[in-house]
Amino acid sequence: MSKVTVVGAGNVGATCANVLAFNEVADEVIMLDVKEGVSEGKAIDMNQTAQLLGFDSRIKGVTNDYAATANSDVVVITSGIPRKPGMTREELIGVNAGIVKSVAESILKYSPNAILVIISNPMDTMTYLASKVTGLPKHRIIGMGGALDSSRFKYYLSQALECNPNEVEGMVIGGHGDTTMIPVARLATYKGIPVSEFLSKEVLDKVVADTMVGGATLTGLLGTSAWYAPGAAGAYVVESIIHDQKKVIPCCVALEGEYGQNDICIGVPVVLGKNGWEKVIDIKLTADEKEKFEASAAAVRKTNAVLKENGAI
Repeated sequence: MSKVTVVGAGNVGATCANVLAFNEVADEVIMLDVKEGVSEGKAIDMNQTAQLLGFDSRIKGVTNDYAATANSDVVVITSGIPRKPGMTREELIGVNAGIVKSVAESILKYSPNAILVIISNPMDTMTYLASKVTGLPKHRIIGMGGALDSSRFKYYLSQALECNPNEVEGMVIGGHGDTTMIPVARLATYKGIPVSEFLSKEVLDKVVADTMVGGATLTGLLGTSAWYAPGAAGAYVVESIIHDQKKVIPCCVALEGEYGQNDICIGVPVVLGKNGWEKVIDIKLTADEKEKFEASAAAVRKTNAVLKENGAI
């Protein structure tokens, strides 16, 4: 019996839970939220699609009942507030750090062996916070960002190539932010053939630029953050863990010397299996890519420094 908990039943968390159930990733999916009735209502709504969609996973919604999450194999943390008008970045980090810290402690009380998947924003910094405050082995803490950014990259590549997105490979490394992510265009392929053989440098540069502002583009169109792809990306990461698929997925993980970095959680390609992230794939970066990665790491560290200033770690 496999069990996954999703903390936070907002758009992203509910989508993640729905995809987990529909794809039968786990036998039992628990949704937990602080707002009375929201998780319960969404869980009932999802359960009422089981016969229509033909899945057997069970979904249960609870309000702040961490006992219901006991013995979860994987826990996805989406909790946190969006930045409000007039709120500084430091204030947002301070509030969300308190929420993520409290959630992680409550979860581990009932599921001490759980693997944590972090979606809460700012994701790289919240993953770093989780790694610092929980004391868990580094392999059991994973930030989802690279999975989402890579999916967006592959979408924009498929649009430019006018092809099926399932036949495109591409990855995004670095921080999970508009200015910190690094779509590695040099390694992107279409059916194993470098995309540079099909697309001009100008078109490829536009694909990279569109990928980097992919989240902001949707926020501008929707008036709020996106949720279908972020929720599905979280479920995609969980599936590789629960089913021990050994997929190579760019994720935010704690580095200890890899890519020349220490004391940071940032996006790199990793093998995901039943033990969490099992190995970092070391891409030989070009001088330009290395420079971008170091700049990305410096930006993530600047955000992480706010945790220390706020006394969160």
